Amino acid sequence: QLQLVESGGGLVQPGESLTLTCAVSEFTLSYFAIGWFRQAPGKEREGVSCISSKGEITNYADSVKGQFTISRDNAKNTVYLSLNSLKPEDTAVYYCAATPEYCSHERADFGSWGQGTQVTVSS
Repeated sequence: QLQLVESGGGLVQPGESLTLTCAVSEFTLSYFAIGWFRQAPGKEREGVSCISSKGEITNYADSVKGQFTISRDNAKNTVYLSLNSLKPEDTAVYYCAATPEYCSHERADFGSWGQGTQVTVSS
């Protein structure tokens, strides 16, 4: 099973930016579409963005469209999520997940998950 490791979370002020990283070491990431999800306290885990295996297709939840950017570097086995103009409501644990199928925002479509990285937006 694929092992994914997220990093890059932290505490930031409203309006600031962060870039999250999802890295894989054991397998070639280029075979998998990668999704980013987030889970805020007391809420369901929601799909935020997804990128196809070769990076030619990206999609975003309406709540983050124009604010977040997903990208990947298959040579480095890494996927990135740039979070810009952060708001307190973006506070959540962010997870990356992999699927050998097409991009999706459905949690059930992803079989491999990272442990998550905390993003806290507060003044």
